[in-house]
Amino acid sequence: MKSLDQSDRKILHLLQKNSREKLESIASETGLSVATVQRRIKHFRSAGIIEQETALISQEAAGYNMTFLIFVEMEQEKSHQLDIFRKKVTAEPQVQQCYYITGEADFALVVLGKDVEDFERLTHRLFFEDNNVKRFRTSVVMNRTKTGMTVPLECEF
Repeated sequence: MKSLDQSDRKILHLLQKNSREKLESIASETGLSVATVQRRIKHFRSAGIIEQETALISQEAAGYNMTFLIFVEMEQEKSHQLDIFRKKVTAEPQVQQCYYITGEADFALVVLGKDVEDFERLTHRLFFEDNNVKRFRTSVVMNRTKTGMTVPLECEF
């Protein structure tokens, strides 16, 4: 993959702010032609630099009024057992993010819940029915101060 030049970083920065930004607007901001911008964006997609474009939905509008941070400790960290757990949490729609981590826990999850009862059902599906889950600790998110998946792009704008 070629290194990103300043124009590439500017294009990606604008797309991270608004993936529906018009090509003409991006061209104007970068000083490039519309055709060049279009070609670069196509390259970013095919090279995996742009991994996905998606809509951000209000979790409250969808009925998910609670967010939980869960730290999971496994009984054994054998590769196949970790893969089984990863597949289970990947298939669970309420799990927004899952990280394999170092420290006291093996995994950190960001999970949505409609209410405490909904969360309790989720814990049974993910943890109580899994013999390899040793323990889990949960924190309730009181306020979302900052959320996002943007990647810092070192650029001079």
